[in-house]
Amino acid sequence: MKKLLISLPLLVVFLISLSTKTLGQSPAQAPSSTTPHAKAHAPAAQSPTQPAAQAPTEVPLVQAPPRKALTGPTNVTKILEKAGGFSVFIRILKNTQVINQIEIQLNNSNNALTIFAPTNDAFSGLKAGTLNSLSTEEKVQLLQYHLLPSFIPISSFQTVSNPVRTQASDTFEYPLNITTTGSIVNISTGLVNTTISGTVYTDNQLAIYKVDKVLLPLGIFAPRPKPPAPSPAPGLKKPKKEVDSSTSADSPVAAVDAKVDASGGNIVNKNGMESIRVAMVVALLLWSQF
Repeated sequence: MKKLLISLPLLVVFLISLSTKTLGQSPAQAPSSTTPHAKAHAPAAQSPTQPAAQAPTEVPLVQAPPRKALTGPTNVTKILEKAGGFSVFIRILKNTQVINQIEIQLNNSNNALTIFAPTNDAFSGLKAGTLNSLSTEEKVQLLQYHLLPSFIPISSFQTVSNPVRTQASDTFEYPLNITTTGSIVNISTGLVNTTISGTVYTDNQLAIYKVDKVLLPLGIFAPRPKPPAPSPAPGLKKPKKEVDSSTSADSPVAAVDAKVDASGGNIVNKNGMESIRVAMVVALLLWSQF
């Protein structure tokens, strides 16, 4: 009986320790049932080999200008205003209404244009009163001298033919020569030498380039006389009338001719046949005297 009482507490202690051990191990084994499910979704959320997404880089406006709106032609005034530093050029374009001609030309998809835009500093470099001394027509010609009636990319100036045709008058009074030295584009008017210092805008129809000097044409600021018109081709000269020495004013034949002409005769000493007739008349007159 004593052995049974002694083993009963031991049995209770054994059962308590066994239940405690079981309860202590249950939380540790619980995650194992959910671990495979968690691992199945983990690679989709975090992959060590997939690169992170990057924001697109911004392209400079000079290299890739904005495309033209489909609702109308390119607004040259807004382009120059956005670039800054061309307020004088814009004002003259508006006052002379040359800007209207530009917009009409660009509104036609078959037309193209290249503009040399002088900066405000370029106009400041002119002598005082230069612009005020020009008539409206001369101002229009000055602005049109800065316009080329074709689209010329910056890389195509190497192949242009001089003198380059502008929208001003003929190339004799308004010559413009463009040459290149490496990547530098040189412009010469005969009075001004400058270079293209930057690209303001370019697309497939319009190109605007910045120049640091106003292009002064010879036709306005240094007029030169036009070359003489070519002389007409020389024609055949009429042969001079040959005068027979035998029919001079002092000869008898001339005297006879005078008498014959006075009497209403029809004898004129112009060719050999008439000379023979005159000689016959002289002979008859001499014979009648005998």
